[in-house]
Amino acid sequence: MTDLTLEKARVIISTALSRGREMELNPLTVAILDAGGQLKALEREDGTSTLRTKIAQGKANGALAVGAGTRTLFKRAQEQPYFVDALNGLADGNIVPVPGGVLIRDSDGKPVGAVGVTGDSSDNDEICAVAGIEAAGFKADVG
Repeated sequence: MTDLTLEKARVIISTALSRGREMELNPLTVAILDAGGQLKALEREDGTSTLRTKIAQGKANGALAVGAGTRTLFKRAQEQPYFVDALNGLADGNIVPVPGGVLIRDSDGKPVGAVGVTGDSSDNDEICAVAGIEAAGFKADVG
């Protein structure tokens, strides 16, 4: 098992932001939550809009809430909107059910945290999150 240290969280963030720059994406915000749902690290690029920090955390929180990336929640919201509404209500509105929230798994497959990326399309946000997770030596679970 490998812990999600602050050093590894910083690798995830720097790599995700670098990937966004390589892809010429809109300014990104990246949030890292530990396995207990506590904020480990967050960075937002210049020019991001005012709710991006909450959106990034909501994506990461959604991944932790269901034990898989938020692509799962996105599909579930289309098929069972009442379930996702109820889930979000239980989470005090702190779940954003679109791609871009990625569960971080260690080499044994155990969840050690989650990444939320926002600022561009949800699919591009997810690409950046996965790049960061893999660069830090973890497995990415997009759902």
